[in-house]
Amino acid sequence: MDLSSLRPAKGAVKGRKRVGRGPGSGNGTTAGKGNKGQQSRSGYTRPVAEGGQMPIYRRLPKFGFTPPNRKKVACINVAQIQMWIEKGLIGEEIGLLDLKHLCNASNQEYFKVLGNGELSSAVTITAHFFSKSAVEKIENAGGKTVTAHRTLEEAAKVNGLPFEEALLTPKAKVVKIKKQKKSAKS
Repeated sequence: MDLSSLRPAKGAVKGRKRVGRGPGSGNGTTAGKGNKGQQSRSGYTRPVAEGGQMPIYRRLPKFGFTPPNRKKVACINVAQIQMWIEKGLIGEEIGLLDLKHLCNASNQEYFKVLGNGELSSAVTITAHFFSKSAVEKIENAGGKTVTAHRTLEEAAKVNGLPFEEALLTPKAKVVKIKKQKKSAKS
């Protein structure tokens, strides 16, 4: 016995039905598909029929909604901010651009600060959303929270600035805009 002599068990394999090969085959003319109609054409698939019982799409309830244009929010904990301060990655002011770089959130549009962890140094944080516990911890440490109402790209369009300049912290933005107005007058 070798691999070339192996055969499936008798009756295990059934030969395929050769249809449309003339009247002598027993499956000629209409090839076992009956006469005319949708079911005899190519591309027909039988819809799921459940034999009189309530179909599954009616048995299951409809619920929920996923908005197609929902905001992508990156969450940052107070513990992460404290870690960045200890490593010397950020100073006393944390803007949206800092959060974007430190979180590696290139496709995130909004940032939310959550209250997990402790903060020991006073920092001013600019983000779109803050949890109540995060606000308490930041203020107890002597810091401030600044709520941003626009994404980075929206801020660039509104201020008419190049994208990188629009990403600066709010105070730096105000100074730059005042300087531009003065230079435009002269």
